[in-house]
Amino acid sequence: MEYEKVPAPPEEYVRVDHRELRRFVADVFERLGVLRGDAEIVADVLVTADLRGIESHGVARLRRYVDGLKAGTVNPRPEIKAVRESRCTALLDGDRGLGQVVGCRAMELAIRKAESDMVGVVGVRNSNHYGIAGYYALMAVERKLIGLSLTNSRPLACHTGALGRTIGTNPIALGAPAKTPPPFLLDMATTIVPIGKFETYRRKGLEAPADWAIDSRGEVTRDPEVVLREGALLPLGGLLEVTGGHKGYGLSVAVDILCGLLTGAAWGSQVGGTAGPKPSNVGHFFAALNVEAFMPLSEFLERVDELKRYLKSARKHPNFKEIWVHGERSWLTMQTRLRKGVPVHKKTVEYFREVSGELGVKLPRGI
Repeated sequence: MEYEKVPAPPEEYVRVDHRELRRFVADVFERLGVLRGDAEIVADVLVTADLRGIESHGVARLRRYVDGLKAGTVNPRPEIKAVRESRCTALLDGDRGLGQVVGCRAMELAIRKAESDMVGVVGVRNSNHYGIAGYYALMAVERKLIGLSLTNSRPLACHTGALGRTIGTNPIALGAPAKTPPPFLLDMATTIVPIGKFETYRRKGLEAPADWAIDSRGEVTRDPEVVLREGALLPLGGLLEVTGGHKGYGLSVAVDILCGLLTGAAWGSQVGGTAGPKPSNVGHFFAALNVEAFMPLSEFLERVDELKRYLKSARKHPNFKEIWVHGERSWLTMQTRLRKGVPVHKKTVEYFREVSGELGVKLPRGI
């Protein structure tokens, strides 16, 4: 079955083989002083986002990390250390490293603890933006564990009743293995959309299709330029309590409690941007749970499949062609793009050419 979560207009995009994209992105980071193994981790996180149809967090974000490394706010070779540790828990200091490198190290530790002691919980401070939250949850899922991944972010959204940027998009991801693919994967911002959605619409010269943000006066706006310059994203549920906006606000604060307050990282307006002027000090929170602590793995996998069948067999609303289970569409998009290539927007291609000439890195084939 061929499927793409967001069909790409052919005149706006170039198809690039995912292996070529990974190689190019890793080469860029290596030229900026990142160890090859770490550069390949960052490249895999970014390209995986594009493979799964999450353009807002894919290779279009390369400039953000490059600028952070050039500015010195991101450390290309961090010494990631355990500040506190017990059999089932740990707190890591990321030494201002690339969030993808720090995040993978932390989730690997959580996985090891879950495999030996049934549960692993690892907090992180002094890190940077780590890409898609779901990547780390899926690391646990690949080992037949339940994975949880949270991170805070610089303030990009308003909380209910407030004007201006006061809270982060603060995503939450939870993954669970299944007997048959795809696994369950919930990967969501605690705002209606992440800021990257507006970056994507700006690249395409389009207005946002729904009421996702407000301007500096509190008026709803769909103009990406206004939102990116002075606006604030709305929490899940929107502007008003009557539509549940206070729930998205509460979820964002809950993530800040686990990722920021509990770890000693920054929170709220304390969180900096990747490219400065101050270190981000982003906090992450990871957990891996061993299913065998509760029931045999084979029984759990069958129960997850049963849940998926139940959800998909419901009588469909007349306005919907399909009922999707979380993680299914992005998994199908990935299967298609692994074969056909990843669509890269022409403006991202322009930046690739710029950074290729600057750093002497060979462009991906097809660009």
